[in-house]
Amino acid sequence: MGRVPKVTRADAVAAVRNPLAFIAARWTPTARTVRRATLAALVMSVVIVVTGGAVRLTGSGLGCPTWPKCTDDSLTATSAMGFHGAIEFGNRMLTYVLCAAVGWAIIAARSEKPYRRGLTRLGWAQFWVVMSNAILGGIVVLVGLNPYTVAAHFVATSALIAVATVMWQRTREGDGSPRPLVGKAVQQLVWFLVAASVLLILVGTVVTGAGPHAGDSSKVERMPLDWETVSKVHAVLAWIVVSLTFALWFVLKAVDAPKAPLARTRDLFVILLAQGVIGYVQYFTDLPEILVGLHMLGSALVWIAVLRVLLSLRERAEAVADVPGPSSEAALTRA
Repeated sequence: MGRVPKVTRADAVAAVRNPLAFIAARWTPTARTVRRATLAALVMSVVIVVTGGAVRLTGSGLGCPTWPKCTDDSLTATSAMGFHGAIEFGNRMLTYVLCAAVGWAIIAARSEKPYRRGLTRLGWAQFWVVMSNAILGGIVVLVGLNPYTVAAHFVATSALIAVATVMWQRTREGDGSPRPLVGKAVQQLVWFLVAASVLLILVGTVVTGAGPHAGDSSKVERMPLDWETVSKVHAVLAWIVVSLTFALWFVLKAVDAPKAPLARTRDLFVILLAQGVIGYVQYFTDLPEILVGLHMLGSALVWIAVLRVLLSLRERAEAVADVPGPSSEAALTRA
């Protein structure tokens, strides 16, 4: 083993003032490490969707009846709270795991050489989305699982997944100006696909808010809409997304597009088909909890696949390194 370098008083002061700069000056992660860190943050953002769904589907939404404590007298769940308390508190604890994954992504991005300001900012964007969504999750509990706040909580998680996906993709690219790989007509078609997918997710939250799985064993307010009608609208939007995906694949084939957009479109089409099968089966089998949970996982995977299609339409070469100065370090610390 080599000698452990002594930490001077000046080092300690520097670490307190700007810990990210302190770490970056002493550690240079490999590109593979940075990619793994950003992938871990993305995976955890999907895991939190699945575990959040498990909380609702097991009727554990109010397993911890208050926030930020689990009860008025206890920070953690107690044995008297049983299964529901353990599920809800466990989901809260996973938020810390998510924070750790995002923190690792931020540290890895900040320490990479050459320094990439845009990549680090994407990491901080994830951090602030996680913090705001944690507060929103607390509000969801305090208002007794109001369906509109539950819907907003899921939409915020979808935003987190979007930022995490972009950051993961950016680790595979340079920082040069993006060069389109397809024409404007194809780009516009993909933006229609993205818009339809966003609408599909939003209507999906309405289906949840009007449906039978309220997230608690007691009577919880539901959105005053006909669930059957909203579900049919959701299904129509799903078919629109599928049709746009198939049309995109056909157009990409016709214009002899590069392999990346074709491969990402194929992946999206396969995920959409699997998600559609799960959706129809759960609809005709009275929404069994396991299938609803799989459908929530599928929703996250569809959203990631759509974003990967969008990001595959351009390439970015390496750019001149951006070396941070004192002013930029202070700005990142304040962020």
